[in-house]
Amino acid sequence: MAREKISKDRPNARFHGRVEANGRPCEVPGCGQAGEFRAPPLEGAPQGGERPNAYRWFCLDHIRAFNAGYNYFAGMTAEEIHDAQRPYAGWERETRAFARAGGDPGPAWADYADPLDAIGAKFRTVREARGERQDGRPLSSADRSALKVMGLAVDVDRTGLRKRYSELVRLYHPDRNGGDRSHEAALQKVIAAYQQLKGAVAFA
Repeated sequence: MAREKISKDRPNARFHGRVEANGRPCEVPGCGQAGEFRAPPLEGAPQGGERPNAYRWFCLDHIRAFNAGYNYFAGMTAEEIHDAQRPYAGWERETRAFARAGGDPGPAWADYADPLDAIGAKFRTVREARGERQDGRPLSSADRSALKVMGLAVDVDRTGLRKRYSELVRLYHPDRNGGDRSHEAALQKVIAAYQQLKGAVAFA
């Protein structure tokens, strides 16, 4: 019997619209219940601005009372009410884009194990056309230029970068070429490219 009374007096966590109060009281003066149900300000529907005014918080009994007497159009002029009731009201506002370059952006590849290529197959063609890394890490134009200097693919990892740098230094350094300094310009480009990539986000 006591159990039934508790369930009627206090809604469970799945009750529609309930938000855990975490110490927040009902805003009705003298009410000792938790404020678990939110409501818009008493002055009516907020007008203008990018975000609504602060919510009010009530217990179950007081949110029911509030809803019973709530009028969205309170405080509006006849013209404002007419505008709010238009079938296309709100459609004039700019909305964010849901797709880029004619398709959805791919997922963050580093977050997925895709042994059957079930996810990757859809986005591979687009990714390769754009020259994007499989792990989703960004490459700047300077990073791409540096990769070309070193003859590396966009998906190379940090270990591959170091290995290639060592190969090119051995190839171009005068000490490895009997003192021949004809490759010094190429060596300087390799060193600059390596410094660029070593500090890039893609190789962090």
